Amino acid sequence: MNDKYIPEETFLLSNPEAPQITQAAGIRKRIALVAHDNKKQDLQEWALYNRDLLVQHQLYATGTTGRLLSEVLDTEVVRLQSGPLGGDQQIGARIAEGEIDLLVFFWDPLSPHPHDPDVKALLRIAVVWNIPVACDRATADYVISSPLMTEPYERQLPDYGSYIERFEAEEEKETEDEGQKTDE
Repeated sequence: MNDKYIPEETFLLSNPEAPQITQAAGIRKRIALVAHDNKKQDLQEWALYNRDLLVQHQLYATGTTGRLLSEVLDTEVVRLQSGPLGGDQQIGARIAEGEIDLLVFFWDPLSPHPHDPDVKALLRIAVVWNIPVACDRATADYVISSPLMTEPYERQLPDYGSYIERFEAEEEKETEDEGQKTDE
């Protein structure tokens, strides 16, 4: 017998009989498009090349990127704030609410950005909620050409129930500890 500890999460991920939490993405996907200044031209060229496919979907973009894409693609793009003014966070919030199916983020790895923590948070939240992310043209080409882009898709959602319960238990314990300190 193997006494090696196997975390419960590993079992759940590898156990096909465990209940799965999914979120349906219809044929019309909700795509967030973001580009740093030095990558805006690259994103515009990529989007124009893929225009016929992109206009079949609901497009979201931050600030200037949204305006440029709306003009280049001649289609409606839901425009959020500029990245440094909270646009990255707005997209992250939509991801957390299940309102974005794909993130295409052409970010510039060679230039510092004052909103780097927001960029990292956006990429992190996309991974947390199992959202496909394309950070460069090659990856975006692979994703956009996938047959899954033109058919319904059931995206598996992580089950954070045990994490939330653990966090709530820790908060309860802290509250109890603070109550005991004030009683003393």
